[in-house]
Amino acid sequence: MPPMSPASSRAQLLSLIDHLAVVRGRVTLSSGKEADYYLDLRRVTLHHRSAPLIGDVMLDLLETEGYLSRVDAIGGLTMGADPVGTAIMHRSVVRGTPLDTFVVRKEAKQHGMGRQVEGPDVAGRRVVAVEDTSTTGGSVLTAVEALRAAGADVVAVAVVMDRNTGARERVEAEGLPYLAALTTADLGLD
Repeated sequence: MPPMSPASSRAQLLSLIDHLAVVRGRVTLSSGKEADYYLDLRRVTLHHRSAPLIGDVMLDLLETEGYLSRVDAIGGLTMGADPVGTAIMHRSVVRGTPLDTFVVRKEAKQHGMGRQVEGPDVAGRRVVAVEDTSTTGGSVLTAVEALRAAGADVVAVAVVMDRNTGARERVEAEGLPYLAALTTADLGLD
């Protein structure tokens, strides 16, 4: 799939998110907060039509914000960030701006190499921690902590969908830029 214009990629991705990922009804989120809808972004990040769009939209975001040329790798806490990082990695190759990806385990393996950050070594590399959707910022900040412990230079946090529920403020309070490709307001959910 050749890259489209940023506006076209964004519009198509929003349409797919609305169609595939928005589940309406009262739910309790992983943060413990309640909401009138649930965004099951794995229905989108793991979908054959939307995954390339996620890669393009996130690359467009990184480029617009001036990070694309300053970053070596992207990834985040398993499981929500895994397909996002993979989509970005694949589309970055298609676009001629290759980026590696990595996976951050919730805790270090107790066998083998005992690593918490899997994939190409991140020590001394500039990285962006990514997430599919963010409510409080807790998951992505867990990834940031592990990445720093592994010697990475975390330059920003980037999420596909921000719920406008405090994640930005929490990440920025940690001294990191918070980049969101889309928000729930873009879907008319706020």
